[in-house]
Amino acid sequence: MEHALHLVRLLHGRWLMQIGRPEPLSRSPVAASPGGRMRLVAVSPGISWVEVPEADLRVLCGCPADSVKHLIKRGLIVETEQSGVSFETGPNAILLSDVSLQNGAFCNLSEFPILQMLYRQGMILPGHPNCRGRKPLIIGSAQQVDAQLDYVMRGNYGLLSVEEMVEAGVAPDIAQEWMRMKLRFAFGAIRPPRDLVETCVVGEGASELAGGVTVRRIELNVFEFAYQGETVTVDLNLGCGRTYQTPYHLGYHDLERGYFTIVHSGEGDGWDAERAAISTIMMVQGKVYLIDAGPNIHASLQALGIGVQEVAGIFHTHCHDDHFCGLTTLFRADHRIKYFAVPPVRASVAKKLAALTGVDEASFGDYFEVCDLTLGTWNAIEGLEVLPLFSPHPVETSVFHFRTPWEDAYRTYAHLADIVSLDVLGQMVDDDETHHGISSALFEQVRADYLIPADIKKLDIGGGLIHGSAEDFSEDRSGKIVLAHTALPLTRAQKRIGSGAPFGTVDVLIPSHPESRPSVARDTLLAYFPGVPEHQILSLLNHPVVTINPETILLREGASCEAIHLVLTGLVEVIEAESDGNAILSAGAMVGESYALSGSPSRETFRALSFVRALRIPVALYRTFVERNQMTRRITRLAELRDFFTHTWLFGEGLSNLTQVRLSEASAFLSLGDGEPFAPHGSDSLYLIRGGALLRHGDGGGLIERAGPGEPFNESEILFGQPSLGRLTAEGASELLSVPGALVREIPVARWKLLELHQRRMRTFSLFAEGVS
Repeated sequence: MEHALHLVRLLHGRWLMQIGRPEPLSRSPVAASPGGRMRLVAVSPGISWVEVPEADLRVLCGCPADSVKHLIKRGLIVETEQSGVSFETGPNAILLSDVSLQNGAFCNLSEFPILQMLYRQGMILPGHPNCRGRKPLIIGSAQQVDAQLDYVMRGNYGLLSVEEMVEAGVAPDIAQEWMRMKLRFAFGAIRPPRDLVETCVVGEGASELAGGVTVRRIELNVFEFAYQGETVTVDLNLGCGRTYQTPYHLGYHDLERGYFTIVHSGEGDGWDAERAAISTIMMVQGKVYLIDAGPNIHASLQALGIGVQEVAGIFHTHCHDDHFCGLTTLFRADHRIKYFAVPPVRASVAKKLAALTGVDEASFGDYFEVCDLTLGTWNAIEGLEVLPLFSPHPVETSVFHFRTPWEDAYRTYAHLADIVSLDVLGQMVDDDETHHGISSALFEQVRADYLIPADIKKLDIGGGLIHGSAEDFSEDRSGKIVLAHTALPLTRAQKRIGSGAPFGTVDVLIPSHPESRPSVARDTLLAYFPGVPEHQILSLLNHPVVTINPETILLREGASCEAIHLVLTGLVEVIEAESDGNAILSAGAMVGESYALSGSPSRETFRALSFVRALRIPVALYRTFVERNQMTRRITRLAELRDFFTHTWLFGEGLSNLTQVRLSEASAFLSLGDGEPFAPHGSDSLYLIRGGALLRHGDGGGLIERAGPGEPFNESEILFGQPSLGRLTAEGASELLSVPGALVREIPVARWKLLELHQRRMRTFSLFAEGVS
């Protein structure tokens, strides 16, 4: 028990009296069972709450990123007091999703909900009025429960042994010292998550929970809770085109792509229900780099008008969820984004990601272009230099200093998350190598590294046992200090040391001259029209770059296209009246091109999701340009296929114009007659349905799935070389589009979505075999 107390304190280091909360902004719809013994609250898409007061059971159903913040905003976690002790209410059980991914996002992120139960509710704090010998309960399929235990283990400790550190490239003597420190943080031992949580596997039939409550699976991701003859049903499935919501509103920001600019994209922590977790976006010579990827990074990018295609790379500090779980957003690009981290951080992140997804950690390189950094050395990266420095933390962690030359010196930015206060670190000093702790030499090195001056320095002041203290930087000689990684208002003493930085505020270290956007348009058009003389391209470029406000319609359904908009920055959504799915267009997209060439009215509405800058090309000029260069047939075919790809779930977001062109040029058509069987075994091509439908039957003949237009159906062969499950036959005359598998595997967003589809289909087949519909 004492170990568990220390572990909970260390994991995200908040003392109990620091949990002041704003009043919830709204209350959720509440449904009660007929007898009133059960309560069901629809919290947010993919998140529900089931409460049985008589059984003292409160279940968080679904735990995607920031689920704790959603419960706070909905008034399901509130501050209370008992026996003179202030603490929070909240869930005491978690129901996991049957699938680990939905619409590209992690479904099961229990790290922070478990911490909230153990620590902020006091469930495991000896002497606490809420400590009654009960552990948080994790409910779900055997596969997902086991995955969560592995994921929680990695979130608690990162790499688990000296051997794992050495395998990750750490020198043996340094690995020994890091392990001494890790064991001091862990109060002497690496312990399994079962020391902290209980589990309940939902298999066939009903499983019993506390107080006589039962839960059973009705179908994939649909569960029924029952108590004394009453029932409520929970559906954890996200609908088509739906995403897990962000608990806070970020507004819209018109962001310039600067030469060396710091954009503050988060200053809160994992508990702050009003702000994004600490993160930074850097603009370097017009390129976009992220520092960490916490929850809802997709919403941050959208608010700033940045498409994931524009992200050149991410610098990663460590694997805790508030810095990690937004990585899935970066998988939604059509190229492998560069991943910059020191090897032990990269190794711990890959292991945690593997635990969540069930895929081998070696596949990390399928989604990122891995660029390992050397610790303690300035690493050169295309006009930017980065110095990663060791940061004491329960998991492998580094802080970063960035610089780029300007005039007679460097301009510098330092990002210090996560760090530990010097007072706590000083208490860990022990030069006896047989004891847990850190050496005095390492302590002095860390203190010196913390105080390296920078033009702008952002630092963690979260406090507790594993976060920093503003007071350690009272004599820091940096030009500007930004205080972050806290849910609490700054004190007067802290305000004397550092500044705040609301979301979207910008610090310009080196101004940009001249504007780089025209070159983006030039490069896009030259690549789209190969062989066309540049002087003809200039006729298209000689038109205004317009700024389009958020939520503005560029082209309305049923209207004729009067101008093509070549998107240079920002995001545009495509809305079809007869579809729930929304495609997202980003930099390089040509809005309205197919309708400009055909002359037909638009079949959908194009609407700005953010501030958008676009080159506005008149339709008449564009048609003349295409005809003059004898490219009408090619461009028309490309426009039609790109329009098809845009309206598919697989390729409807995250693809640049040029990637869509490559897909279109490499695709081929295949026709099937009504009832004709189709067996794609041995063909390294991904097949999508262009028209008609395919039926998938099980070995016993039962219908398992009907796949319609735009849907892929042989993802297992493309990803793993495994034959597709079941038997496939055409329903009516059908047309298929084949895309080379090698090309699909080069596109991270396609791989990521196919992995999600594969896992859902495998789970569906398993339940079908068990007799669950």
